[in-house]
Amino acid sequence: MTHAPEPAERPALRVAGPDDAAAVLSADRQREPGRIRSSWTAADIMAMEFAPPKWAVPGVISEGFSLLCGPPKVGKSWMSLGLGVDVARGDRAFGTIDVEAGPVLYLALEDTARRLQNRLRKVLGDRPAPAGLTLATQCPPLPQGGDQAIAAWLDRHPGARLVIIDVFAKLRGNSAPGASAYDADYAAVGRAKKVADDYGVAVVAVHHVRKAGAEDFLSEVSGTNGLAGAADATLVLKRARNQGDGVLHVTGRDVDEAEYPLAFDPSDGAWRMLDGPAEDHKISDTRVKILRWLRSTPGSTPKSIAEGVGLKADTVRQTCSRMLADGQLAAEPGGRYRVPGVTAVTPVTGVTQPDLTCGNGSDSVSDSEGDD
Repeated sequence: MTHAPEPAERPALRVAGPDDAAAVLSADRQREPGRIRSSWTAADIMAMEFAPPKWAVPGVISEGFSLLCGPPKVGKSWMSLGLGVDVARGDRAFGTIDVEAGPVLYLALEDTARRLQNRLRKVLGDRPAPAGLTLATQCPPLPQGGDQAIAAWLDRHPGARLVIIDVFAKLRGNSAPGASAYDADYAAVGRAKKVADDYGVAVVAVHHVRKAGAEDFLSEVSGTNGLAGAADATLVLKRARNQGDGVLHVTGRDVDEAEYPLAFDPSDGAWRMLDGPAEDHKISDTRVKILRWLRSTPGSTPKSIAEGVGLKADTVRQTCSRMLADGQLAAEPGGRYRVPGVTAVTPVTGVTQPDLTCGNGSDSVSDSEGDD
């Protein structure tokens, strides 16, 4: 029986890029302009065992390259330094999340040693400074050896868990001649991402957002889509000016999309995670107080809400009416309110003890008492 001859060894050609992927897939087999590498069957993949991803901050910052974005002076550097201290010490990130201690490199490329000392003094409080936190104010741009410098530090600290670049623009480097803005942004992230992937460490780069807001927080990242597209995760910090509460929006390949409500304390430069949904921290204080009260005490009247949260009854009544129109509240019989999805088991008319024997079911008479 005659066997078909073995095919000749295919030439080792360059790996095709995204621009010529269509040509590779449609090319004549005789030409063989490239080959698909690192391929497995689905069965092969399912039979593999992988180590779980390493988390710098479980649920929020995983190994790989992450962008931490926000407007100027919103508190990104305070957050970065605080995370660096917490991870290096093994303390709780954001005051609530347990982290595994490990060496941290913090590239504070817009700071001086004196400013870092002042900030560290405030962040640390009475805690001792961690020897595992390395701070540097200078590093060459990534294309000029910055990636190698970071890799050399990681070689000396094999247990490292976090690298912080503050800010990414200082390390980005110049674009290649003739490269499009998208390609330049993608390549800039690619250099830092390769270091993160090679060492299995979390690299967080502080970056800015556009001046104009957007419905999708990813669209607010300054630059082209190449930045967020190449990053493994993107975190966008939002906080209204002169407000302590903010929201950290997170999305990524290995990170569940989520929103975390946070509060900033300027006395110690700390960001702490808050209870309740992030939505409560995007609206006015009055609405926040009403929502929090009704989540724990559904079926309350405006008067009982006012007594419970320390606001005037007229203010609560008007705000509840607006929140009902906005879909933030649902109405119950008798002028009572609840948060949509939260069922009132027992209607509540007072702060402490329900009284269902008085009146005709409406809160108009009871609300008129003591409004002044």
